[in-house]
Amino acid sequence: MAIENKPIVDDPVDSGPSALPEPPAEAEPVEEALLALVSERDRLAGEKAELQDQLLRLRAEFDNFRKREERERMEFAEFAAMEAIKPLLPVLDDFERALKADSRDSEYAKGVELIYQGLLDTLKKLGVEPIVAEGGPFDPNLHHAVETIKTGDFEDHTVVSEYQRGYNFKGRLLRPAMVRVAVRP
Repeated sequence: MAIENKPIVDDPVDSGPSALPEPPAEAEPVEEALLALVSERDRLAGEKAELQDQLLRLRAEFDNFRKREERERMEFAEFAAMEAIKPLLPVLDDFERALKADSRDSEYAKGVELIYQGLLDTLKKLGVEPIVAEGGPFDPNLHHAVETIKTGDFEDHTVVSEYQRGYNFKGRLLRPAMVRVAVRP
């Protein structure tokens, strides 16, 4: 059998105007798809911005919660320390009275003084501060007036003497000072 060598001839393509696809018919679906994609992109960008805003707000809220929790924990610790120190104040009062009492044994008085100073120094390190009342103006926030004395020797509403010392704990009133106050006659 013999192979024939025939040139391969492509079928002639109809090159007339009716053979080209109409661009407007194809362009409409592409434009619609493009508009849909742009719309979806804008929606997702808005959703992303909203989620980022939500994340920032949640982070700030958590940070505020953490700070508030830390502050409340510190306040509770201070309150607990205040409540633990309050029962020691009568012991300090007893030491002060013992030091004011006349003692015939000077070594004993020195020992009591050393113990008192040690206790007072320890309480100061914890944040306890005595309220200085005598000679100063009467302050109802710091002092409890037990007695008033009509006298011209002192300014009006001046603390003349102290019956019981008052104390502050880290800037808060632990116990007011019980005082005698001068008033003009």
